[in-house]
Amino acid sequence: MRDTFLSGYNTMSEEDRKKVDIQAYVPYFRNFHLFLGISFLIGGIALYFFVSENAGGVFLAFYPIIAYIYFTATSSRFSKGQSKKWNKVAVGILGASLLLVMGLLAAGFKENKLVVDSTSVSFNGSYGEKLGIEEIQTVRLVNQLPPIALKKNGFALGTINKGYFGTKDGETVKLILNSDNKPIILVTKTNGKKIYYSAKDQSNVEIVEEMKQKLPTLSYEK
Repeated sequence: MRDTFLSGYNTMSEEDRKKVDIQAYVPYFRNFHLFLGISFLIGGIALYFFVSENAGGVFLAFYPIIAYIYFTATSSRFSKGQSKKWNKVAVGILGASLLLVMGLLAAGFKENKLVVDSTSVSFNGSYGEKLGIEEIQTVRLVNQLPPIALKKNGFALGTINKGYFGTKDGETVKLILNSDNKPIILVTKTNGKKIYYSAKDQSNVEIVEEMKQKLPTLSYEK
C-alpha cells in the first residue's frame, strides 16, 4: 500500500525530491492509515449493530472519502512547489466525489411511493414505472424475497434496494424496497416480470387493501 501511495515520489527528479520531507511524511502516512483502518472497522460495526444497518452503510460510504480529504489536505505541509499544487487538485477531486456520493445517497434514500388510482398502479421515484390494470397479472403479499445473487443495475444500501437484481435461479427482478418491512408486495406483470415493493412507514398490508378497493378486478393471491 505504501509503495502505491509513494510511487509519485519515486518518479520525481532529485530536485523535486528535495522539496518533500519524506522522513516526516512516512510516519504520518503510516499512523493515518492505521487509525483509518481501526476506526473504519469499529465505527462501521458499532453503527450497524447499535444504530441501524442503513447508518452503517452511510458511514462506510462517507467516512473513507472524508478521511482522505483530511489526509490529502494536511499532508501538503510535507511538500513544496508542484507537489503541493497536486495535493490541492486531489482535494478538489475528492470533494467532488463526496458531493456525488451525497447526491446518489439522497436519491436512493428518497422514498418511492406506490400510488393507486382507478386505472393504474404507479411506482414513483427512481426505477419507478406506471402499470395499467391490463399489464398486471397478480398482486400478492410474500414474506421474503427470492434469493438475490447480484445487483445488475440499481441502488443497494442497508435495507434500501432499488433497481434490477438477479436471483440465484437466473431470474431478473425489480426491487423497490424502501425498508425491510414485511410482508412484501409482489406485483407480477402479464409479461412475467416481477416487482417487489415495500413502503417505508406505511403498512404494505394496508396498501394492498387500498388496491383491492380501488382496483377490485385485479387478481389478488394469498
